[in-house]
Amino acid sequence: MNKKYFLPLAIAAMIGASSCVKLTEDPKANLTPGNYFNTQSELDGAVTSAFRALAVDGAWGFTSKMTAYFGADDLTTHPESNKADSREFDRLQGTSTNSSLRAGWEGPWNTIYQANNVINNYEKVAATTPDAIQQRTYAGGQAYFLRGLCYFYLVRTFGALPLVTGPAEITVTPARQEPAKVYEQIISDLKAAAGMLPDKWSNSVDVGRPGALAARAVLANVYLTMAGWPINQASNYGLAATEAKAVMDSKKYDLVPDYLDVFKTNNNIESVFGLQYNVAGQLFQRSFGATCIPDDEGGWDDFFPEINYFKDAPVCKRTTETFYTTIKHKTLGPVSWDDPRTATKHPYYNKFRYGVGDGIVETPTKVISFNASTDKTTDVVRFAETLLTYAEASAMSANTVSDDAYEALNKVRRRAGLLDIKKGLTATAFRDSVVAERKYEFAGEFGQRWFDIVRLQLLPQVIARRDPNEFKDLPLNPAAVANPGPKYIAPIPIRDLNLSPGWTQNPSY
Repeated sequence: MNKKYFLPLAIAAMIGASSCVKLTEDPKANLTPGNYFNTQSELDGAVTSAFRALAVDGAWGFTSKMTAYFGADDLTTHPESNKADSREFDRLQGTSTNSSLRAGWEGPWNTIYQANNVINNYEKVAATTPDAIQQRTYAGGQAYFLRGLCYFYLVRTFGALPLVTGPAEITVTPARQEPAKVYEQIISDLKAAAGMLPDKWSNSVDVGRPGALAARAVLANVYLTMAGWPINQASNYGLAATEAKAVMDSKKYDLVPDYLDVFKTNNNIESVFGLQYNVAGQLFQRSFGATCIPDDEGGWDDFFPEINYFKDAPVCKRTTETFYTTIKHKTLGPVSWDDPRTATKHPYYNKFRYGVGDGIVETPTKVISFNASTDKTTDVVRFAETLLTYAEASAMSANTVSDDAYEALNKVRRRAGLLDIKKGLTATAFRDSVVAERKYEFAGEFGQRWFDIVRLQLLPQVIARRDPNEFKDLPLNPAAVANPGPKYIAPIPIRDLNLSPGWTQNPSY
């Protein structure tokens, strides 16, 4: 039989193979299952390869992974320099030819391909003892988790997707499936992961691997998203609350006492799941350190918050720790962020400067040195999100606000240095308070604000609140201002669209 590859996936697979070789990963992790999956060690290598495929610089290891999310108010970028890709989406003028957009597409697809390889073949590894069977099952569970997680990011970013759960070599290019169908697969994968994995890995060498509770935390986020646009099924609020409450009741996670420590430490008590990095092992995290340090300090100026987003932040300890407002200018010395002599006249993110102590070296008046690459974990899900998911979902599902919901929200607020929300709110008013809390709890964090804007259809309000001096020489796309609806999803990268007969581009692109 003549066969052809699903080309976007095949290309992703080749990229993944080259990435793994560069990262000194055993290249056997990318061979075909027929001549590879013979031992648990080989199976574990394939799982590690899938994680690395997602973590590398061309995937989720650099700020390019956030390109499609620059329409949110917590992200903007330098008006000049080499930031054209981010500026496109910041102005709601994103295009399918945007080169940085591919990081948000190829990284997850490459991981899906490698996860499929494990899922379809892990049971072929001989296992005759209970411990061997368990280890084999754990490998399969991690693959299900990664596939569900990647599809979750892809469907929220690009909308309708092909559902590929078998080998990449197929007879036809698969059609794109509507989001509801994709969510069915995501739920199935995460439920499978939750049933196959330990609640939380206890061995220090396995810290950072997803457990059953991580799968349930992501599943809670999935259900919360499905309660909003585009699925709009309110019944999912109850399911989201149930999954989040299970994670809370496990007592395996908590908030770290100091908000800034979330961003200065790895795999802390708040980290439910995060991607791991190791500079010495050639696996670089480049979303901390140089990337968010101002050009006036010698940094890269890749992203920082919009002016009114910063101005609207509540007065509290978390806000002080989140934002960086005194620029240690290379020639002028310390100046305020809005000094007309600064390059962007914007505040910056303080919480992303440090990495795990390897991001920047500075004094109160000047920057001494900084790094482009750090070992800082990317926290994909942290316990604060689980608390806020529960608070919102439980109130909206019951149409009343329980004491537990108030406590979940107020626990996050207390850590921020804010007063408790007083009881007596309607469910909708309480939901709005939770969303306002999420807005600043997750400031600048990998699509968090954008995904809230999308599921709650908040783009008109975000556009209306934009400061008129926000790079006024680079105005927003007038068509998007008049009709923002099509901008809630990004375009399919043009190369992948051209390689996929039968696919049509998302509206307005």
